[in-house]
Amino acid sequence: MIARWKKALAAVTACVLSFGMLAACGSGTAGAGANGGEVERMTLVVWASQEDQVDSDSWLQTMESEFEKRHPEYDITWKNQAVASADAATIAKQDPTVAADVYTFASDQLGTLIGAGAVGQVSDPTMKQLKKQTAGNETMLNTVTAPDGNVYGVPLAGNTWFMYYRKSKFTEQDLTSLDAMLAKGKVSFPLTNSWYLPAFYIGAGGTLFGEDGTDAESGVQFGGEIGAAVTNYLVDLRNNKNFVNDKNGSGLAGLKSGKVDVVFTGNWDAATVRENLGDDWGVAKLPSFNLNGKQVQMRAFAGSTVYAWNPYTKHPKAADQFSAFLSSTYSQKRHYEMRSVIPSDVELASESDIKKDAVAQAQMDTIADTSVVQPSIAPMSNFWGPCENFGNSIYNKEVTHDNAAKLTEQWMKSYENTL
Repeated sequence: MIARWKKALAAVTACVLSFGMLAACGSGTAGAGANGGEVERMTLVVWASQEDQVDSDSWLQTMESEFEKRHPEYDITWKNQAVASADAATIAKQDPTVAADVYTFASDQLGTLIGAGAVGQVSDPTMKQLKKQTAGNETMLNTVTAPDGNVYGVPLAGNTWFMYYRKSKFTEQDLTSLDAMLAKGKVSFPLTNSWYLPAFYIGAGGTLFGEDGTDAESGVQFGGEIGAAVTNYLVDLRNNKNFVNDKNGSGLAGLKSGKVDVVFTGNWDAATVRENLGDDWGVAKLPSFNLNGKQVQMRAFAGSTVYAWNPYTKHPKAADQFSAFLSSTYSQKRHYEMRSVIPSDVELASESDIKKDAVAQAQMDTIADTSVVQPSIAPMSNFWGPCENFGNSIYNKEVTHDNAAKLTEQWMKSYENTL
């Protein structure tokens, strides 16, 4: 792979201020260092979450100081600005020439950033780092892989959902099977939520924009005989007396009241689960379900929070190096220690403090073993609505065993003119 920063623009338009005083295109000059070597002086603008840069002792500032120690060839003036990962693409795509030199973004925005020419391809050294950090975890690598096959950015943290449960209700063996849990306790699942519903169809072999989520022409393939079988399973799930549709927080409330024994959600609800269940709380990766006599593994969408660099920066090599450092094994470990953010780095899964963190293990295991990458290409925006509508049709009993195959195909057909 040719390092993108080696092909960076030789000249970039002068820095300007925009987006409410957000500035980019760090300036720089060269000068002699204390040891007689040449030092490159520069200003780097960094977008990060507010929580990561509260004061001089925060994670971002700490990482900047560490980066300076490791790179004495640079004399860096840092300009940190609070831009959440969810907002980065919206701002950057307006005019990438005034976006930050280094920034964080949510992986489902990758397609938007590539389309705007606002994100740089990782260098060869960064790719070497990333391969080590994602060894055996293809999903996490795929969150930053574009349809062109190139990689843009390094994941800092993963994002997915998994399972919390009432320990006193189930054996360890029960936790591997959704049907076994339904036989023993009340299971709450967001059937009408299009981020969760695909887990059944993808688990059974359905694909969304191809095997790796980057082939727009492949579209949504949840139909056929297998798709109809999954829909029939979901009709039975809806009719099961121990099924509870999780909507507007009803699952978590049910844990507290005793009316629910299992919920499917992510690390953001860990504190609430612990509060609601006390010492009786447990957490695990996703179970399988029985489809026509065969065990089929549920598979959740997974994404990541990413650090990347802007190809319009005047310091592409330093920007690439710093964005990679912010998502390095060292930085992810410090992020966990300082802010309890679960890392994506596979090497950290065996760290003693992370190994003892059951929620961290469930998230990392789910991403590695029972997930698929959430597609980031533009057509994905048209997937959610019809999927939610179909989930509602199942829940409202409009979908039955008699019409399951027909309505599944109608659902697939609804995508033909939108994707």
